[in-house]
Amino acid sequence: MSAANINRVTITGNLTKDPELRTTREDGPQVCEMRIAVNGRRKSGEEWVDRPNYFDVAVWGGLGKLCKQYLSRGRGVAIDGRLEWSEWKTKEGANRQSVQIVADTIQFFPRPQQPKDDEANAGDEPAPSVATTDAPADSSGFEAPPAAMATAGADDDDIPF
Repeated sequence: MSAANINRVTITGNLTKDPELRTTREDGPQVCEMRIAVNGRRKSGEEWVDRPNYFDVAVWGGLGKLCKQYLSRGRGVAIDGRLEWSEWKTKEGANRQSVQIVADTIQFFPRPQQPKDDEANAGDEPAPSVATTDAPADSSGFEAPPAAMATAGADDDDIPF
């Protein structure tokens, strides 16, 4: 029997440059490409030092458009998605390969505080705090949870751990 494969990745980090939105082909889907820096801490001698890791992230469709609209270099994000491997040949015939994160859900972290006298951003719209590719679920077929869970005489002394 084979084990199920799991391909999930969740990271938090900061954008290293502004997101780039492009169309994959004429009238094709849009993809937003970003690079995220994620710091890892390691001990070097007696002190801890940050060592950044860089990850390429692809965000498809409407979620990608939101990223292009609201995110910029330095902005913090949390990304949940899957890894995708690809390979290609360069114009010179060399083989290349890469692994990128294909985002399913992105949470935008708050912008750093701006000075109150900074009028440059006064007209900015607030960014959504969570963006996802999942469509809203139709909950019409579900019952509401009961108002209180019955304890049916359960006693903390009866808990087996």
